[in-house]
Amino acid sequence: MLERIFEKALWNSRFIVILAVIFGLIGAVVLFLVASIDIFVTAKYVINTYLTGAHPDKFHQDVMGGIIGAVDLYLIGVVMLLFAFGLYELFISEIDAAKESDHDETQLLAIHSLDQLKDKISKVIVMVLVVGFFQKVGYTQYNGALDMLYLALSITAVAVGLYFLGKVGKK
Repeated sequence: MLERIFEKALWNSRFIVILAVIFGLIGAVVLFLVASIDIFVTAKYVINTYLTGAHPDKFHQDVMGGIIGAVDLYLIGVVMLLFAFGLYELFISEIDAAKESDHDETQLLAIHSLDQLKDKISKVIVMVLVVGFFQKVGYTQYNGALDMLYLALSITAVAVGLYFLGKVGKK
Protein backbone atom coordinates (compact mmCIF):
# COMPACT_ATOMS: atom_id res chain seq x y z
CA MET A 1 0.00 0.00 0.00
CA LEU A 2 2.81 2.42 0.85
CA GLU A 3 4.46 1.56 -2.45
CA ARG A 4 1.22 2.31 -4.35
CA ILE A 5 0.85 5.72 -2.64
CA PHE A 6 4.48 6.58 -3.35
CA GLU A 7 4.24 5.53 -7.00
CA LYS A 8 1.04 7.54 -7.48
CA ALA A 9 2.69 10.61 -5.92
CA LEU A 10 5.78 10.06 -8.04
CA TRP A 11 3.69 9.72 -11.21
CA ASN A 12 1.68 12.85 -10.42
CA SER A 13 4.86 14.83 -9.75
CA ARG A 14 5.23 15.10 -13.54
CA PHE A 15 2.62 17.86 -13.42
CA ILE A 16 5.30 20.23 -12.08
CA VAL A 17 6.31 20.49 -15.75
CA ILE A 18 3.19 22.63 -16.28
CA LEU A 19 5.17 25.54 -14.80
CA ALA A 20 7.76 25.26 -17.57
CA VAL A 21 4.96 25.01 -20.14
CA ILE A 22 3.13 28.11 -18.86
CA PHE A 23 6.25 30.23 -18.49
CA GLY A 24 7.60 28.97 -21.82
CA LEU A 25 4.43 30.23 -23.48
CA ILE A 26 4.67 33.54 -21.63
CA GLY A 27 8.30 33.84 -22.75
CA ALA A 28 7.30 33.16 -26.36
CA VAL A 29 4.57 35.80 -26.27
CA VAL A 30 6.97 38.35 -24.74
CA LEU A 31 9.60 37.62 -27.40
CA PHE A 32 7.06 37.93 -30.22
CA LEU A 33 5.83 41.25 -28.81
CA VAL A 34 9.34 42.66 -28.39
CA ALA A 35 10.34 41.56 -31.90
CA SER A 36 7.18 43.09 -33.37
CA ILE A 37 7.84 46.37 -31.57
CA ASP A 38 11.43 46.31 -32.87
CA ILE A 39 10.14 45.91 -36.44
CA PHE A 40 7.68 48.75 -35.89
CA VAL A 41 10.42 51.03 -34.50
CA THR A 42 12.70 50.17 -37.43
CA ALA A 43 9.93 50.88 -39.94
CA LYS A 44 9.21 54.20 -38.22
CA TYR A 45 12.92 55.08 -38.37
CA VAL A 46 13.05 54.29 -42.10
CA ILE A 47 9.92 56.33 -42.86
CA ASN A 48 11.15 59.31 -40.81
CA THR A 49 14.57 59.13 -42.45
CA TYR A 50 13.14 59.20 -45.96
CA LEU A 51 10.51 61.85 -45.17
CA THR A 52 13.11 64.21 -43.71
CA GLY A 53 15.57 63.54 -46.52
CA ALA A 54 18.29 62.63 -44.04
CA HIS A 55 20.64 59.78 -44.66
CA PRO A 56 22.53 59.02 -41.44
CA ASP A 57 25.80 57.12 -41.36
CA LYS A 58 25.31 53.35 -41.23
CA PHE A 59 21.60 53.77 -42.07
CA HIS A 60 21.41 50.52 -44.02
CA GLN A 61 23.33 48.63 -41.34
CA ASP A 62 21.01 49.97 -38.63
CA VAL A 63 17.90 48.97 -40.59
CA MET A 64 19.30 45.56 -41.40
CA GLY A 65 20.44 45.09 -37.80
CA GLY A 66 17.01 46.01 -36.44
CA ILE A 67 15.19 43.60 -38.73
CA ILE A 68 17.67 40.76 -38.29
CA GLY A 69 17.56 41.31 -34.52
CA ALA A 70 13.78 40.98 -34.63
CA VAL A 71 14.04 37.78 -36.69
CA ASP A 72 16.44 36.49 -34.04
CA LEU A 73 13.87 37.20 -31.31
CA TYR A 74 11.11 35.54 -33.34
CA LEU A 75 13.26 32.42 -33.73
CA ILE A 76 13.96 32.30 -29.99
CA GLY A 77 10.20 32.68 -29.45
CA VAL A 78 9.70 29.67 -31.70
CA VAL A 79 12.19 27.75 -29.54
CA MET A 80 10.11 28.63 -26.49
CA LEU A 81 6.93 27.46 -28.25
CA LEU A 82 8.51 24.17 -29.29
CA PHE A 83 9.81 23.73 -25.76
CA ALA A 84 6.38 24.36 -24.20
CA PHE A 85 4.49 22.14 -26.68
CA GLY A 86 7.07 19.38 -26.39
CA LEU A 87 7.13 19.31 -22.61
CA TYR A 88 3.35 19.32 -22.46
CA GLU A 89 3.02 16.43 -24.90
CA LEU A 90 5.79 14.41 -23.29
CA PHE A 91 4.85 14.80 -19.65
CA ILE A 92 1.20 15.83 -19.43
CA SER A 93 -0.95 14.79 -22.40
CA GLU A 94 -1.23 14.88 -26.16
CA ILE A 95 -2.86 18.07 -27.39
CA ASP A 96 -6.33 17.01 -28.51
CA ALA A 97 -6.94 20.15 -30.57
CA ALA A 98 -3.81 19.38 -32.61
CA LYS A 99 -4.95 15.81 -33.30
CA GLU A 100 -8.40 17.01 -34.39
CA SER A 101 -6.94 19.66 -36.69
CA ASP A 102 -6.83 18.77 -40.36
CA HIS A 103 -3.73 20.90 -40.99
CA ASP A 104 -0.39 19.35 -41.91
CA GLU A 105 1.33 21.87 -39.65
CA THR A 106 0.46 19.77 -36.60
CA GLN A 107 3.44 17.52 -37.38
CA LEU A 108 5.70 20.51 -36.83
CA LEU A 109 4.63 20.69 -33.21
CA ALA A 110 4.20 16.95 -32.63
CA ILE A 111 6.83 15.76 -30.15
CA HIS A 112 7.01 12.06 -29.29
CA SER A 113 10.37 11.79 -27.51
CA LEU A 114 12.97 13.89 -25.72
CA ASP A 115 15.36 13.26 -28.62
CA GLN A 116 12.81 14.64 -31.08
CA LEU A 117 12.29 17.72 -28.87
CA LYS A 118 16.04 18.20 -28.56
CA ASP A 119 16.49 17.83 -32.32
CA LYS A 120 13.82 20.40 -33.18
CA ILE A 121 15.03 22.90 -30.59
CA SER A 122 18.68 22.48 -31.57
CA LYS A 123 17.91 23.14 -35.24
CA VAL A 124 16.13 26.37 -34.37
CA ILE A 125 18.96 27.38 -32.03
CA VAL A 126 21.45 26.85 -34.84
CA MET A 127 19.31 29.13 -37.02
CA VAL A 128 19.36 31.73 -34.23
CA LEU A 129 23.15 31.53 -34.19
CA VAL A 130 23.30 31.86 -37.98
CA VAL A 131 21.04 34.91 -37.92
CA GLY A 132 23.15 36.40 -35.11
CA PHE A 133 26.27 35.74 -37.16
CA PHE A 134 24.90 37.60 -40.17
CA GLN A 135 23.77 40.46 -37.95
CA LYS A 136 27.35 40.82 -36.67
CA VAL A 137 28.74 40.60 -40.22
CA GLY A 138 26.70 43.68 -41.13
CA TYR A 139 28.53 45.78 -38.54
CA THR A 140 32.04 44.46 -39.23
CA GLN A 141 34.66 46.74 -40.75
CA TYR A 142 36.65 45.15 -43.57
CA ASN A 143 40.16 46.53 -44.00
CA GLY A 144 41.62 44.46 -46.76
CA ALA A 145 41.64 41.30 -48.78
CA LEU A 146 42.44 39.09 -45.79
CA ASP A 147 39.33 40.29 -43.94
CA MET A 148 37.21 39.55 -47.00
CA LEU A 149 38.78 36.08 -47.23
CA TYR A 150 37.88 35.45 -43.57
CA LEU A 151 34.31 36.58 -44.31
CA ALA A 152 34.07 34.25 -47.30
CA LEU A 153 35.47 31.32 -45.28
CA SER A 154 33.11 31.95 -42.39
CA ILE A 155 30.07 32.12 -44.69
CA THR A 156 31.24 28.90 -46.36
CA ALA A 157 31.59 27.23 -42.96
CA VAL A 158 28.05 28.31 -42.03
CA ALA A 159 26.68 27.03 -45.35
CA VAL A 160 28.43 23.67 -44.96
CA GLY A 161 27.18 23.37 -41.39
CA LEU A 162 23.61 24.11 -42.47
CA TYR A 163 23.90 21.57 -45.27
CA PHE A 164 24.91 18.83 -42.85
CA LEU A 165 22.34 19.92 -40.29
CA GLY A 166 19.68 19.44 -42.97
CA LYS A 167 20.95 15.88 -43.50
CA VAL A 168 20.53 14.96 -39.82
CA GLY A 169 17.56 12.69 -39.24
CA LYS A 170 16.92 12.09 -42.97
CA LYS A 171 17.56 8.75 -44.58
